[in-house]
Amino acid sequence: MSTAEETAGGEPQPWAEVNPDAARRLLVAAVEAFAERGYHATTTRDIAGRAGMSPAALYIHYKTKEELLHRISRIGHEKALDVLRTAAKGEGGPADRLAEAVRSFVRWHAGQHTVARVVQYELDALGPDARAEIVTLRRENEAAVRGIIEDGVAAGDFDVPDVRGTTIAVLSLCIDVARWFNANGPRTPDEVGALYADLVLRMVSAKK
Repeated sequence: MSTAEETAGGEPQPWAEVNPDAARRLLVAAVEAFAERGYHATTTRDIAGRAGMSPAALYIHYKTKEELLHRISRIGHEKALDVLRTAAKGEGGPADRLAEAVRSFVRWHAGQHTVARVVQYELDALGPDARAEIVTLRRENEAAVRGIIEDGVAAGDFDVPDVRGTTIAVLSLCIDVARWFNANGPRTPDEVGALYADLVLRMVSAKK
């Protein structure tokens, strides 16, 4: 199993909805190539070769290299949004929900760091329409976290003078994990998630 198919914790990537198998293989190959070389330095021949297919076979499933990136980005952002929304709707007070949101979001970016790097750092390679769709998903991610922080402020559980700025800071902190996380490093995705959850609760001055 390739790095684009398996997380640091052995959890499979969310590519089950990509069919047929050839289209999935090409998408996984594209994730690996984009993460390793960057979108612009990767050719369709590179992607097809990694998938063990001919360049012509790629165009049967994806019209352009950008279409591949768009699909990777959309699936990745939808998965991240599901993680945050699940935490936001969870049980417990704002501090519990914020901690779970951060733990889960960080765990996803660490455990799936290969795809997360592509999803989070290749946005500018998309054309206007595709980029607008992904920006909308990013705004929904932001809204999920902002909603939890707003609940905490309203309940008197958090001391946050600038909710929007703090929301952006929290998301940036979590997303950056994909840039540096090493599966062979000293911390597991769960351990990094727990550490960041504690840091974020300190950021919002959560009441014990």
